[in-house]
Amino acid sequence: MKFRHWQRGSGSGLQFTELGFGSAPLGNLYRAVSDGDAQAVLAAAWDTGCRYFDTAPLYGLGLAETRLNPFLRGHKRDDYVLSTKAGRLLTACPPDQRTGIGKFFETPSRREIYDYSYDGVMRSFEASLERLGVDRIDILLAHDLDIFTHGTKEASDARIDEFMRGGYYAMLALRDQGVIKAFGGGINEWQVCQTLAERGDFDLFLLAGRYTLLEQEALESFLPLCEKRGIGIILGGPYNSGILATGPKPGAYYNYSEAPPEILDRVARIEAICKSHGIELIEAALHFPLMHPAVVSMIPGGQRVEEVESNRKILDTRIPSALWRDLKAAGLMREDAPTD
Repeated sequence: MKFRHWQRGSGSGLQFTELGFGSAPLGNLYRAVSDGDAQAVLAAAWDTGCRYFDTAPLYGLGLAETRLNPFLRGHKRDDYVLSTKAGRLLTACPPDQRTGIGKFFETPSRREIYDYSYDGVMRSFEASLERLGVDRIDILLAHDLDIFTHGTKEASDARIDEFMRGGYYAMLALRDQGVIKAFGGGINEWQVCQTLAERGDFDLFLLAGRYTLLEQEALESFLPLCEKRGIGIILGGPYNSGILATGPKPGAYYNYSEAPPEILDRVARIEAICKSHGIELIEAALHFPLMHPAVVSMIPGGQRVEEVESNRKILDTRIPSALWRDLKAAGLMREDAPTD
């Protein structure tokens, strides 16, 4: 698997594999996964050449981080890149009051408390170190400062202000002390990423589902800003929660919910052009974001060994340039989307 180097300034930078591993599915997202199956999936990811692993306290309310623990202990610390997130603290609670009922299954009984303060970020970081069983984390990301999570722009803006007054300086201190190599945000909306980039000195953003074969609005201003500033992009959700992997079948997921008719129709049109070139929709979806120069890695995740192995095999598919030209001609892709 190919590596992509990220570096800002005179630091040593980080070596990302083109495909990383997003561990949300191992937090029993949407269905329970056994410990044995989780370890098998992680081993399969490593065997495909993956050397970048992303996690967060939210994923399974600590479960994803604790499942990474025994796996990571089996590998030399310098052989992989690790990121986790801050912005939520986990506290014990009765089972019927835990966060994520109906979304995460068979998790510890924990309730999330949003805390983007200086102390909150430091406490979250220390708790992640313990759950992961490592002595350092490469990248720390402020998690979910967006409208999708907090409900309104006003609520999102208030959390951004809270972070910029407190947690931002905690991340700066950790980076200055060499405890982490880089920091940024793990965000569902490119507009919020841009707001943060304009207000502070950020290294990387994990942008979930907002630069894909289906959506390219981030090209308007955010991605050009990243290129100018040397900010790296980790692309989460390249399948837009599933629809770019499954196709526009009934019940297909888009943005964590069932896809509306207009999305189903657009994906059907994209898929038809892909098939006219002998390419599967999922193949085009995985290749497309990697063509942008700011993208350092993509993390599709996976709950099954077959899914992880399939993602790796897709990278070997050669996509004809005519496919991208036809998508642009049909108005299904922005003209300024990099496709070389």
